[in-house]
Amino acid sequence: MKSSSGAYYPGLDHIRAVAAFLVFVWHFSHSTTGTPVPFNLSPEIGLLDEGHVGVALFMTLSGYLFAKLIRGKVNYAAFLWNRAIRLLPLLMVVMAIVGLVEHREPASYLRLLIGGALLPQLPNGGWSITAEAHFYVLLPLLLWLANRRVEWLLLAIGFAIILRLGLFYAGFDLPNLAYKTIVGRFDQFTLGIAGFYVRDRISGKAALAALVSLLAFYSAFDFAGGYYNLRLPILWAFISTIEGACFGILIAWYDRHPLTNSWTWIVRKAGEYSYSIYLLHFFVVFSAAGWINRNVMNLPTVYHALPWAILLFLCMIGVGHVSWKLVEQPFLRLRKPYTLTQHGDDRPARLRTIPQ
Repeated sequence: MKSSSGAYYPGLDHIRAVAAFLVFVWHFSHSTTGTPVPFNLSPEIGLLDEGHVGVALFMTLSGYLFAKLIRGKVNYAAFLWNRAIRLLPLLMVVMAIVGLVEHREPASYLRLLIGGALLPQLPNGGWSITAEAHFYVLLPLLLWLANRRVEWLLLAIGFAIILRLGLFYAGFDLPNLAYKTIVGRFDQFTLGIAGFYVRDRISGKAALAALVSLLAFYSAFDFAGGYYNLRLPILWAFISTIEGACFGILIAWYDRHPLTNSWTWIVRKAGEYSYSIYLLHFFVVFSAAGWINRNVMNLPTVYHALPWAILLFLCMIGVGHVSWKLVEQPFLRLRKPYTLTQHGDDRPARLRTIPQ
């Protein structure tokens, strides 16, 4: 990812591409109903079979990235302005298309969109942008804590876990709250910030342990019923913590040790256009999977679906490029500097892309 100040973070673009791909594979394989591939048939590749975890990677990366960019004084109003002009143009285009194609009652759809500022109800994955916006509200406090003592972030996560347990025992829908709102996503944002502050202490062995732990957890998670059929919903009080801790370690390590092979340009492009891919793939991914399953070949498992998902994902990079040029990039000339201090090689910079 290249910032407007000239700093470039290739590893973060690679991670963003992985996150977008995980979400894409999940939707291509399963839609939201277990079609064409039934749920929970591939626990040995649970991270792909439960590819919705890509959203957790996006969220953790967001926390890490803003900690990397904002380490001193910040013009918070300019920061929010930049976030708005980065996120809203494409989001508004997508919401307009969804409204024209899928909604026959403009008044009710408008109420849904207005409510989406607080509730996780925006279509085409827009609910995650609501959670991201709520993180922006908390960001100054979290950075203030991290700049004084990073352990305070762990204390904040402890309070978040207690809150989720309390909501569970009070009868709330914990899986939905933990997955779609800041109630659960808080841990990922916060652990992303913590990952940045301890990045120099993260070794290759720690990153490998985090990766193995994540793979093992999602294999067990998939075997136990997965996203829709988990038999112990109380686990949702801890799932975002596990994801955030593992991803925070992996992001911090890979940011300092990114791959530099020539072929990684395609991964970098997928990362640059990941926001476009994320919002726009909903228009094609379900129908494409269904058409292939009916007319080309049966897709009974994730293994069968994966090559087709890769091919279609590569096509979405082209769609993302068009979206970037026509919808997103023109607004970026309106950005304002929001960082007031610089910090050597990790100097703050305005974002070119957003981890969504």
